[in-house]
Parts: sequence; structure tokens; C-alpha cells
Amino acid sequence: MSEQPPTQTQDRYSVPGLERGLRLLSEFNRNEQVLAAPELAKRLGIPRTTTFRLLNTLESLGFVQRVEGGHTYRLGMAILRLGFEYLASLELTELSQPILERVRDETGLSCNLAMRDEHSAVIIGKVAAPTPFVSTVHIGTRLPLHATLLGRVLLSDMQLEDLRRLYPDNNLKRFSARTATTVEALYELILQDAKRGYGLDEGYFEPEVASAAVAVRNSQGTIIAVLGVTIPVGHLAKGNLNSQQLVDTVYNAATELSNLLGFQPSK
Repeated sequence: MSEQPPTQTQDRYSVPGLERGLRLLSEFNRNEQVLAAPELAKRLGIPRTTTFRLLNTLESLGFVQRVEGGHTYRLGMAILRLGFEYLASLELTELSQPILERVRDETGLSCNLAMRDEHSAVIIGKVAAPTPFVSTVHIGTRLPLHATLLGRVLLSDMQLEDLRRLYPDNNLKRFSARTATTVEALYELILQDAKRGYGLDEGYFEPEVASAAVAVRNSQGTIIAVLGVTIPVGHLAKGNLNSQQLVDTVYNAATELSNLLGFQPSK
């Protein structure tokens, strides 16, 4: 069977309503900050009733707001929040790259940066060490929060009630013999990580891999990411690594990144 041309495939999977909504938002710019529904309908080539429905939906989500007695519209705060999140994500990955590379060079280990997305830790930055050890983790890889050290550190500010809301059925999937399979067991591990200010564990997700990880915080003190290194267990068994020195390196790197993002620890 021959493949469909790209344009046909794209058309088949496109959502007309979403496309119209995004095109509508794109009509606003610095020179035309306020627009009326009839003008938007004319520009988009769609009925006025459809335009009003789109505007009503976008208004309910905060992407547009009414001005001048409700007859015209302007962009809303939700657009601004999206913009800030985009800029923040660029800032985080760009600022972290030389820090990840330095940790890799100082430790000889692969270094990762991850953010939380629902129940996953998503790798957003990675530098690989030139070793025979092959990591299955790449940028974009999603790892289970409860079953990885990176995930545990991302959760380390949570209280037991928060975890119960995140995992309401209290049945956590087992990935290794050491995986926490209940919310209470996960919380005990999180408390240990939070008390130390870092995570250090061996064989928690994969039996042949250990990890060290430290939280990265923004200017409000919120955990927004985690910086960690991947340690082949063989390195530990041979005594090739000083655990405390390794933790200090990761901790200092995460602290430096947090400071670059505006975090000021309370004294």
C-alpha cells in the first residue's frame, strides 16, 4: 500500500476548531492589540457565529478578554503564562547545558536534567559520558516518578496528602525488587531524600544502575527540575568513586543552576 502524501495525512489528523482558534489568536499583535469579532470573522473567512463561539471558548480559558464594553477583545493572561513557561523552559535547558557538561567531565558519569509531567520524570537535558556503559535514557525519555530516584527527588516537597492525591489507588507499579509499591512506602523514601537534601540510591529502578540527584528550584523556591548522574554499579563495587565527593559535585551543580534561576535559600 502506498503512503499518503504528507499534506493528506496532516489534513486527516488536523482539528479544524483548534486550527481556527489558533489562527484567531495569531491575528492579535503589537500593532493590533484590540480586535472586534466581525473583523476577526472577516479575516478568518468564517461565520460570525463561529467566531463568537471561538471567542467565548478562548475567553473561558483566559486566552482572550473583553474590553471596551465587551464589544472587542484582546489577548488574555493565559497567553502570557504560556509565553513565560516557554521562556523559562528555554532558560533552564540553556543554562543547564554547561553545568551538565562540567559534572560529566568532573565525575566521568552521564548527567541528566529532568522535569515532572504528571506521573513521569521527563528528561529535558543530557550529556553522555564516554564509557562502555550504554544508557537507555535520552532527551524526551519518560520515567515513572515513583520508581526512579529522579522522580523521588522531584516529589521531595510533597506531603503524604499530596502523594495520595497523585496516586489515589495506592497501587504503584513494581519495576524492581526495591520499588515502592504503596504511597506510604514512597513517602518514607521521599522523607529520607528531603532530609538529606539529595537522593542517592542503588538499583532502585534498574539493578545495575545507581543514581545521585538533587532538586533544582526557581525564584519562588519551587522544585522545577532535578539534576542527577547515572552510576554503573560496577564503578561503586570497584571503589572507583567517592560517594560523598560525587554527591557534593551534583549538589553544587544543582545549587548553581537554582541560583541562576533566581533561587535564594532562606537563611
